[in-house]
Amino acid sequence: MNIVKKSIVLFSSAFVFFSFNTYVFSQTKVGYIDSKKILESMQDSRDAKQRLDNLVDQWQNDLKSLQDSLRLVKDDFEKKKLILTDELKKQTETTITGLETSVTNFKVQKFGEGGEYFQKQTDFMKPVQDRIFKAIETVAKDGGYDYVFDRSSDILLLFVNENYDLTLKVIKEIEGK
Repeated sequence: MNIVKKSIVLFSSAFVFFSFNTYVFSQTKVGYIDSKKILESMQDSRDAKQRLDNLVDQWQNDLKSLQDSLRLVKDDFEKKKLILTDELKKQTETTITGLETSVTNFKVQKFGEGGEYFQKQTDFMKPVQDRIFKAIETVAKDGGYDYVFDRSSDILLLFVNENYDLTLKVIKEIEGK
């Protein structure tokens, strides 16, 4: 084959390939949303954030009170430890240790991993997120979208047309059925 014929065959093959891919891809409808923008626009989201912020402010005030109590006991102990009996020193040191433990436990309980902050955040935001996901599903189905992505978060794929789910077929293939 000469170079002209090879070029024509190659060009024709590429044209058919790209035309077919364009046809296939034109059948799939993809959309995206900006969840950050949606959250900012929802009054329910702003209310939930305010409730959480109020709770955090209260916890920070409680923590400050605990820390202030600890600081007062420590300062008082430092001023008086030279004149205290051994028994009173031990009692005060035990009190200080107990207060330090209380401060640490409070921090962990409220702000630690799996703490009350994260639980409340989930509790407050779940109804908002449920509304958003229901709206995404409705818009996607009404608009004939096959996939909806979120461009502003780690959760990228928010909606999938179940017609494209190959999970059972892959399981059957693995099991040899």
